[in-house]
Amino acid sequence: MTLDAGSISSPAVTSPPEQGPAPGCFTRGVVVVKLGGAAGIEFDAFAADVADLVRSGVRLVIVHGGSDQTTRLAERLGHPPVFLTSPSGHTSRRTDRETLGIFQMACRGIVNQRLVEHLRRLGVNAVGLSGIDGGLWIGRRKDCLRAVEAGVTRIIRDDYSGTVEHVDTRVLEALMAGGFVPVVSPPALSTDGDPINTDADRAAGATAGALGASALLLLSNVPGVLERYPEESSLIRVASRGEFDRLGRVAQGRMKNKVLAASSAVIAGVRRAVIGDARLDQPVSRALRGEGTVLE
Repeated sequence: MTLDAGSISSPAVTSPPEQGPAPGCFTRGVVVVKLGGAAGIEFDAFAADVADLVRSGVRLVIVHGGSDQTTRLAERLGHPPVFLTSPSGHTSRRTDRETLGIFQMACRGIVNQRLVEHLRRLGVNAVGLSGIDGGLWIGRRKDCLRAVEAGVTRIIRDDYSGTVEHVDTRVLEALMAGGFVPVVSPPALSTDGDPINTDADRAAGATAGALGASALLLLSNVPGVLERYPEESSLIRVASRGEFDRLGRVAQGRMKNKVLAASSAVIAGVRRAVIGDARLDQPVSRALRGEGTVLE
């Protein structure tokens, strides 16, 4: 999908009002929240905020990654991680068959269960599942990857990764109808029936679009998209559709995936997407108020 081109206004011009809209403005439908898997994420504050929102009647679907845990586990198991950079600048994990198994153990066996544990302790009726369960996330395994190393592009053909192309929302809708909060982790399922490493940000964006969500919140260990990374004072606060393309060019590293996920969700009909900070108290509520980089 080609995104609209345009220029991004400076943060001083695009800053939203101090208080922003009340969370209820964007919680009449489902809110999809993606919690990043990088270091520095505070589960306790996240879970406490989710519990408060659920008690107030907000319907949530939580998606999470597991990049930091996967890296730690891979190193402990003697299979150090390898990261690839595509010609367009997107960064991804090299996923051979052994790495795929480690990825599954980290995402589903460690992060997902830990997050469900935190939520249930606070009274949230959370249910953990992966993109494989119920055929929730389906996509094609990539035939090959192109990676740039020292200025040279090489082709990799034995990677177990792919992009979510179809979301079957029935399992999520059934869980929510029963009063449960779904907590979803990669991997996805390929069209050939193999598990595949998929980017959780983009999977969350596809899920938000398929559910017709009122908001998509992508929370990580930075405040949003930074005009001059890593200067947090250079936060870009608002981007309209005409600015999505340049926002993606400004984003660095894995932030590019978040911009692509957020912009694709808005184009698919999600009312608002926010790339926000998971390191703060009430990170979900803050993002609902528009704290971070807002795409609409």
